[in-house]
Amino acid sequence: MSMNKIILFLNGEKPKNIPALVDYNLIVCTDGAYDYLTSINVVPDLIIGDFDSIEKLPTDINYIHTPDQNLTDFEKAINIIIEKGYINVDVYAANGLEQDHFLGNMTTALKYKKFISIIFYDDNQKYYFADKKTDLYQVKNKTISLFPFPETKNVMTTGLKYPLKGNSLSMLENKVGTRNYANDDVVIITFSSGNLLLFIER
Repeated sequence: MSMNKIILFLNGEKPKNIPALVDYNLIVCTDGAYDYLTSINVVPDLIIGDFDSIEKLPTDINYIHTPDQNLTDFEKAINIIIEKGYINVDVYAANGLEQDHFLGNMTTALKYKKFISIIFYDDNQKYYFADKKTDLYQVKNKTISLFPFPETKNVMTTGLKYPLKGNSLSMLENKVGTRNYANDDVVIITFSSGNLLLFIER
């Protein structure tokens, strides 16, 4: 079993496949994802949210009511997960349906990057904010995108078809590293400053 690891389901586009839940210490969902889990016969350990998306609260599942409308359900959940002492969370259904939610979720992930490891998954990719040195393993022949958020300085890579050699990436200047390709099984990415969102084909 993976130690100190949580799986969190949000209310975005529902995944067609989910991982083995036995690999997680805790199954958590926001209130909007509860019906989805019920539909696939998964019982969460904890539900978090303002409960505006659940008609009737289950009586046999722990839940935390978070009515503060100044925070998204995702940010509320991350705060509670950190308070409980967990340091790794895999997030499903963070994208799709309403794209403003997706961008909001990425902004929240960046805000809490120093406190907890957050990796997002959908049916095609996993994605997360890279460290200034990030090593990727077993990625040969996979599509890898490097997206500045909003800019990343002095990006260098090894193992990619189109290597970056100290390039700076910027959303504002339309300089992004999307749809690159791993030539090697190991890809190494470094940068000097800024924030870099990695998308890796699953």
